[in-house]
Amino acid sequence: MTAAPPPAPAGLLEAFDAYETALMADDLTALDRLFAPGPDTLRGDAHGLLVGHDQISAFRSGRGGAPRRRIVETHVQTIDEDHALVVAITELATGGRGQQTQLWARLPGPDGGTDGGTDGGTGEGGWKVTAAHVAAPAPALDTRIWRVVGAPLVPSPAASGPLAGETIAVKDLYAVAGHPIGAGNPAWLAQAAREPAHAYAVQRLLEAGAQIRGIARTDEFAYSLAGTNAHYGTPPNPRAPHRISGGSTSGSASAVALGDASIGLGTDTGGSIRVPAAYQGLYGIRTTHGAVPATGLLPLAPAYDAVGWLTRDAERLRAVGEVLLPDQPRSDATPLVVVPELMELADPDVAAAIARWRRDHALDVREERWPLSGLGDWLTAFQTHQAWQAWQRHGDWLAGRLDTLGDDVRGRFERAASITADEADAARTTAQAAGARIRELVGDRVLMLPSASSVAPVAQAGADGLQRVRDATMRLTCLAGLGGLPAVSIPLETEDHLPAGVCLLAGPGRDRDLLDLAVGRHF
Repeated sequence: MTAAPPPAPAGLLEAFDAYETALMADDLTALDRLFAPGPDTLRGDAHGLLVGHDQISAFRSGRGGAPRRRIVETHVQTIDEDHALVVAITELATGGRGQQTQLWARLPGPDGGTDGGTDGGTGEGGWKVTAAHVAAPAPALDTRIWRVVGAPLVPSPAASGPLAGETIAVKDLYAVAGHPIGAGNPAWLAQAAREPAHAYAVQRLLEAGAQIRGIARTDEFAYSLAGTNAHYGTPPNPRAPHRISGGSTSGSASAVALGDASIGLGTDTGGSIRVPAAYQGLYGIRTTHGAVPATGLLPLAPAYDAVGWLTRDAERLRAVGEVLLPDQPRSDATPLVVVPELMELADPDVAAAIARWRRDHALDVREERWPLSGLGDWLTAFQTHQAWQAWQRHGDWLAGRLDTLGDDVRGRFERAASITADEADAARTTAQAAGARIRELVGDRVLMLPSASSVAPVAQAGADGLQRVRDATMRLTCLAGLGGLPAVSIPLETEDHLPAGVCLLAGPGRDRDLLDLAVGRHF
């Protein structure tokens, strides 16, 4: 005969039931009490691992409750009288089964003794979860990342080519023949016609042997750096779980970081390649303005929009460049410079990661002081002229439909609608002068600066927090936009093991030099 399993330790199942009740009620106080305090408590799921009670609590407070479910089976393995493993099979209200595994420990109370139950509301002692892992049925299509996918969505017409075997996540601003452009907004998508032909960049990649995996999400009209689309949600960031993905090339970046595609085709107006690259530990390039034709691309601000792409390695980043970029003269003489005033715009952990990277690669970098007192005015001019152009392109359609936009993007378009022709002319004049000055300062150098001012903010940062990060980052990213310059973002890691990025910026037409530099130095 098979022996019956030993009974669960006293009070454990009552604590487990209390946890499940609190979870379904979204009782944050009770859930906090039932998870062990301190920095070593763990909670993991398909999106990543949270370490420490504070991180777990912050996650729960921002998610709006757990999906409805019921417990189907509960299994207990007793380790000793104060420790036990609980595995529960769950059934979701929406269908499918999941699994929850928890390690429970009976902690001493304030008097050094233990409480056999849930701690009687004291917040100390009793049974606590010290580690948990939640598994739920995977969605057939993660609509935070993809608008539509295929196997492939569009095959390559070429039997072979330099990009054979590669798969592309196409940002939902590029024309893909037979599909509408959605621009990250459901109302726009509902009235959009199917595109008769591929965008230039899409066609070139297909001819080189790559296949389109799918059309990836973007922030609405590409007018954001966060990736927090109000309609479709925030694409996951696998390198920094429970932090934002970065936008507006958010879906393409997440698809590449997750391994769902090997190339993320996107755009960069004010940093929309460089920021998600930094946040998700990817390589990315914003090309020289106009170097890759924007034919078939829905614009945001044509004076600043540039084609770009992301990959997981430098070699693949350069391989795409060999297909999309025009012939460009190459230069072996590439002095690297760093401007302390720009480095000081980054958070200390990002600046330290760049300094450590310089040391590790023994880079010969010259420090220079640049006259950047006008940087704030340059950024204001860039944002004003960008906004005016965005309204010129989309204002007629948006005039009666601003309520179809998420709050953050709506606010930017409302500001854009208020800009007068005289304000736009003044901003254009300042922006053009700033661009000329930036190109003069860069000259034949390669400037090294942070790709973004910080690591990816946590998903619960809130609108004000995200806006502060956006403003800080755009003081760095606007330099390439104003100068029409190419920029390559190279992944780094902070001491806390969070992804960050260092940006290499060069004069116009030096895209291939930057790609060679990244590959040759094995960054």
